Amino acid sequence: MTSMQTFEIATNVIHRLSCSPETVAVAESLTGGLVSAALVAVPGASQVMRGGVTTYATETKHSVLAVDLPRLKTYGPVDPEVAQQMAENVRELFDTDWGIATTGVAGPSEQDGHPVGEVYIAVANETDTVVKQLHLSGNRDEIRTQTVSETLKLLLEFISGDI
Repeated sequence: MTSMQTFEIATNVIHRLSCSPETVAVAESLTGGLVSAALVAVPGASQVMRGGVTTYATETKHSVLAVDLPRLKTYGPVDPEVAQQMAENVRELFDTDWGIATTGVAGPSEQDGHPVGEVYIAVANETDTVVKQLHLSGNRDEIRTQTVSETLKLLLEFISGDI
């Protein structure tokens, strides 16, 4: 997916949220702030984007986002439940309608037995959370970029009621 396509998806997200009006917060790991950057690149994002947290280190997923420490110790950060908790907890932290999260392995090498390209993304609202596992290919930058696009697409689908 091109950066123009990602911008178009982000624009649709910002438009849909602005019309509601609803708000969003972002919890990122492997994307390191790229999801937040994609959203705030859209004019008018300040109406709906409340904030974001980049919890690149495993410990900060617990200390900042209150992800369950026994879960992190047992399964590590590349885990669907970790993605779920990140999305739900960032939504609560910023008191938003929507929370989104990314966690996974961008490379260049596997992490704790998880292959490069294994990624979990999550979108949460007050009543439900959707987690999606991705198996992406490419180099580190390509995996991170694909993750941003897939995360915004998942949010847009959830907002639109297509999930």
